[in-house]
Amino acid sequence: MSDLRTVLFDLDGTLADTAPDLGRALNALRAEHGLGPLPPTAVRREASHGASALIRAGLGVEPDSPGSELLRARFLDLYRQTLCRDTRLFPGMEQVLAALERDGRRWGIVTNKPRDLTEPLVAGLGLSGRAACVVSGDSTARRKPDPEPLLHAARLTDTPPDQCLYVGDAERDIRAGCHAGMRTLIALFGYLREDDNPGDWCADGAVSHPMEILEWIARHV
Repeated sequence: MSDLRTVLFDLDGTLADTAPDLGRALNALRAEHGLGPLPPTAVRREASHGASALIRAGLGVEPDSPGSELLRARFLDLYRQTLCRDTRLFPGMEQVLAALERDGRRWGIVTNKPRDLTEPLVAGLGLSGRAACVVSGDSTARRKPDPEPLLHAARLTDTPPDQCLYVGDAERDIRAGCHAGMRTLIALFGYLREDDNPGDWCADGAVSHPMEILEWIARHV
């Protein structure tokens, strides 16, 4: 990676700790159905996998079950109300972004989160003017694990894919990055499930803390 020019990040569970606000919305939805709150750990392990996964965990409703779309729409309405109340960058991530900027490298975001949630969240985190690109789940025809969103990000940043690094906390992130021809890092500090086996994802590396991203780059560039 002698010519690493751009570092791309997944959003939920990699760049930002969004689980508190996602959990608040899910527990509000459960309350509407007469259910008590879930513990934070139950929310965190599903927080990278989208609204359908959270509804499955919170209400036991599968994505193809009758009424699932109505539940999903209500969950997203509740989430919008407090989209960035407690969401924060993971500790150390601001230092990582600042170091990339000082080194003259670009960084961007590639997420499966829809644009109408991604853009206000990125703005709420104060990152809109800094990210070289923000690719949402509906920015391209296909979402991760398809490589199309990452290839789109490479085009937006005018970076050959082999000069990009993608950091994510889910298997689909790593699959998308590999298929796009990028180097990949697993964010072990993110929202991994108990049955995840990141050692089988064929990533180029794994980090337990955001600052280790810089250490990995220093060793491989």
